[in-house]
Amino acid sequence: QVQLVESGGGLVQPGGSLRLSCAASGSIFRIGAMGWYRQAPEKERELVADISVGGRTKYADSVKGRFTISRDDTKNTVLLQMNSLKLEDTAVYYCTMKVVGDYAVYVYSDYWGQGTQVTVSS
Repeated sequence: QVQLVESGGGLVQPGGSLRLSCAASGSIFRIGAMGWYRQAPEKERELVADISVGGRTKYADSVKGRFTISRDDTKNTVLLQMNSLKLEDTAVYYCTMKVVGDYAVYVYSDYWGQGTQVTVSS
């Protein structure tokens, strides 16, 4: 019984910035890796960035140097700061987390947010 709720999407001009937020709630014992994916129209879903418990990060080549992923474990939250946005960044962005929901069933499960639309247009 874990839910991930996203916020922060919207319409922005090329070169602008947005910050996406994703907060988990429900039955949470431990959260492992967190990440962001996106799916553009007529494109397959792709990994944008992820971050480990220890803070190690990975980025897609297309966003490296422009996007920054971070986490706040006190709030069960993952953030994506997006700068220098381009038209090709337009997509629905989905957060994901690996969650242990019950210490008695100690297994990580993948959970996904509902998706938030990011549109970059002049």
